[in-house]
Amino acid sequence: MKQLGFVILLLSVCFPGVTFAAASDLTLVTSQANSAGGTDYSVSLQILMLMTVLTLLPAALMAMTSFTRIIVVLAILRQALGLMQTPSNQIILGLSLFITLFIMSPVFEAAYQNGVEPYMNEAIGFDAALGEAGVPFHKFMVDQTRESDLALFSEMAGYTAFDTLNDIPFRVLVPAYITSELKTAFQIGFLIFIPFLVIDLVVASILMSMGMMMLSPMLISLPFKIMLFVMVDGWTLVVGTLASSFSVI
Repeated sequence: MKQLGFVILLLSVCFPGVTFAAASDLTLVTSQANSAGGTDYSVSLQILMLMTVLTLLPAALMAMTSFTRIIVVLAILRQALGLMQTPSNQIILGLSLFITLFIMSPVFEAAYQNGVEPYMNEAIGFDAALGEAGVPFHKFMVDQTRESDLALFSEMAGYTAFDTLNDIPFRVLVPAYITSELKTAFQIGFLIFIPFLVIDLVVASILMSMGMMMLSPMLISLPFKIMLFVMVDGWTLVVGTLASSFSVI
């Protein structure tokens, strides 16, 4: 409350024409017990919680969706093609974002129907809505996470075993999911890298046999790699493989 009083004092000094209510009359945070045995908070506190959650959306997008795998694979693909700046980072980010929205749409719809919509209709409280909205994300991440990664982080967190997969807390599931996604992304990137690496080796061998050692093999192999990628309809294959690699509810 000291901070609140300081803010009111500062505003009264900066805006002397504005009249503020007495500090004792300001009720910013209230809570009361509900019939279910929980606690209902005031609207102002719920708005503060909501704004805090919104600030964590970028981190949640990277840590709890398919975004990480997609953007890592696309970055490796660009490196394999030998195109350092094409497509640009903005294009890769935009493509990754919209592919993520496409893949995660069933999860988002389930979270909205189970948590957000009942809360907006005042059928459930804020805590219950938050829990219900997290269930589809929990199931999605569990389906993509390796058991070895879950076991590692569960042991580090001090958990021995879980009765069901639904009992795994997010503090264990999120780091295990990110680690598993990075492993999967690098595996896919390795498979994508192989054909382009073969082209680089063939071109380098031909140039060396012709005595053209001063000519960069990347300069010669780049058109062939682009031609190969276009001929096999590479973008459709990569994006389709990424979308089908997820087990969505």
